[in-house]
Amino acid sequence: MNTDQFVIGVDYGTDSVRSVIVDASNGKELASSVFQYPRWKQGLYCDASKNQFRQHPLDYVEGLEQTIKYCIKMAGGAAVAQAIKAITVDTTGSTPIAVNEQGVPLALVQGYENNPDAMFVLWKDHTAVKEAAEINEHAKKFPVNYLQYVGGIYSSEWFWAKLLRIFRVNPEIRQACYSWVEHCDWVPFLLTGSNDIRTMKRGRCSAGHKALWAAEYGGLPPDDFFSSLDPLLKGFTERLYKDTYTADQSAGTLSKEWAARLGLSTDVVIGVGAFDAHMGAVGGQIEPYHLSKVMGTSTCDILVAPNTDMQGKLVKGICGQVDGSVIPGMAGLEAGQSAFGDTYAWFKNLLSWPLKDLLTQSALIDAKTAEALKTELSNKIIVELSKQAAALPLDENAELSVDWLNGRRTPDANQLLKSAITGLSLGSDAPRIFRALAEGTCFGAKAIVERFKTEGVPVKGLIGIGGVAKKSPYIMQMMADILQMPIRIHQFEHTCALGAAMFAATAAGIYPKVEDAMAAMGGGFDTAYYPDKQRSAFYEERYKKYIELAAYVEQHTADNE
Repeated sequence: MNTDQFVIGVDYGTDSVRSVIVDASNGKELASSVFQYPRWKQGLYCDASKNQFRQHPLDYVEGLEQTIKYCIKMAGGAAVAQAIKAITVDTTGSTPIAVNEQGVPLALVQGYENNPDAMFVLWKDHTAVKEAAEINEHAKKFPVNYLQYVGGIYSSEWFWAKLLRIFRVNPEIRQACYSWVEHCDWVPFLLTGSNDIRTMKRGRCSAGHKALWAAEYGGLPPDDFFSSLDPLLKGFTERLYKDTYTADQSAGTLSKEWAARLGLSTDVVIGVGAFDAHMGAVGGQIEPYHLSKVMGTSTCDILVAPNTDMQGKLVKGICGQVDGSVIPGMAGLEAGQSAFGDTYAWFKNLLSWPLKDLLTQSALIDAKTAEALKTELSNKIIVELSKQAAALPLDENAELSVDWLNGRRTPDANQLLKSAITGLSLGSDAPRIFRALAEGTCFGAKAIVERFKTEGVPVKGLIGIGGVAKKSPYIMQMMADILQMPIRIHQFEHTCALGAAMFAATAAGIYPKVEDAMAAMGGGFDTAYYPDKQRSAFYEERYKKYIELAAYVEQHTADNE
């Protein structure tokens, strides 16, 4: 008899989805697969000039099927498939979509296939800045502070602001929309074959951090809160939910359709979904008061604390504190930066402009060689910039930047803010500007840590997760120096997917609680960065200049609103 017990973790990122098959007994990876979203890669349905970023559900569905089937094939085929006990997914967020009464995304309904407002509104979409500002002002009118568990400021990146924006600008979608659903809740609903939106199990993570759900309110804020904000929202809470579920629970079992598509059993348990950084924190073996930093296009910073420590304590200006959003029975606190890896990608694209726009026009080389050269040089830019920036001497008067290329997530969300670079001169070359951008992102990380500390929540250490953490020693060492604390880098490549696999093992009953799954399936850390005292002292003074520049930029942003 086959006694193997395998689980699948699926991690939906900004650019791609990745799946892993993991041995539930020890966390060993049997196979992994990554699928780049084809429509997203083409830039379809997006307009960066308007801060509009949408993703088609077909990118998600195709990626789900292809990565899981590939993993099963690579791990051993039918024999492995028989031993798979559960699947859990994590996604970016807040990334909601309009669905009909059957829970079908409107972009999958005839007539709406190419309508961006019928698609998933990606976390980085900031078209709802006006609506978020209205929610913040509106909340001041009520005796109950409905924003108290989301840091006191509602963001344009979140559930209600995006819903209101879509309803206002697209009456056709408003009429067709029965409910509004997070990506992390929809995929489990899809896999279980459900066809009634009222039966969807909504995750505690997304509901508490982005949709204002709290047990204290008996669920969501009352209808009056939303209908008095805008009559378009009247009665909409009745189409949503009152109860939420932590990610250690089951959302159901795999439907016949999806079992046939994937080659799996209908006994496979489907876990309740959650956001990528929250499951990534579990995959990275988070500890109380250690800040788990998932560093990709943006950062999402997660901290857990015993509920008893957080009673009566509300941290201002973060992205929420929710009981059970990370580890059931503990408070999960979320913060982050709206642009991290995206900052370096922006600079890389800026420098690559001649490669993309001029090289193919060259009369000296053929098109095939031009394309190959473009790819080769593009892949080397960040590596070489990091090398040369690291060799620069410390300079208190060097170029200085603020890390708000996509607004500010925390502390104190404000998506209207812009970035700035000062100290430019004719001697400012690419490595020096790159250094300033790297410093800015690390100073932004320090601002988050300082907010936790000033609000009475200690930060004892850092856990680095994600592409930047694994691939950029230069930035990680700089962060350790600036934050003046060690950073441990988790050894697992797809840490968020591993966290999802740990939750899958728990939902399937292989482990009684997720802490047990973490202990058995966690592989530890392969690298650590420790602060250099001399550099830390230098950066402490530079950080003061960063704070002064940030305050100046914010003031002038406010003056121009």
